[in-house]
Amino acid sequence: MLDNCPIFGLECTAPLVELDAEPTRWRARVVVVTQACDLANITTTRAVVAIVHAAQVLVEQQILKASLIRERVRRHQVFGWYFLPEYSEAELAESIVDLRNLHTVPRLILETLISQGKRVCRLETPYREHMAQQFANTYARIGLPEPYETNP
Repeated sequence: MLDNCPIFGLECTAPLVELDAEPTRWRARVVVVTQACDLANITTTRAVVAIVHAAQVLVEQQILKASLIRERVRRHQVFGWYFLPEYSEAELAESIVDLRNLHTVPRLILETLISQGKRVCRLETPYREHMAQQFANTYARIGLPEPYETNP
């Protein structure tokens, strides 16, 4: 997990979509979702990162309700949201990884952030694999047009 990672994106608000709009740039706390072996073996020059939000901020901005976080997100029952508990050693409040808000950044940016001391913490095994599974479930689920009919 890294702080202050530069992110670029296009902001769109309906009904007006401007295809030639300049990208917005901001900095965010991110978690790297690219496989560690790809980064270690330098088989990729880019990495996929997901935005990490403080859970309290999502509640204050009315993006998520506190009850939803308590009852479902903490149990990893909501696709696209991954809950991280408070970790006082890294001054990390309860957080939620938004696996639906992905960005690609050059690997060299990650290396620069690490060299500048911007690494917040690491997810250890088996939590790293658990988040990877949640990521896979978010993108690999198959939507059926209608549920199967059942007999009464």
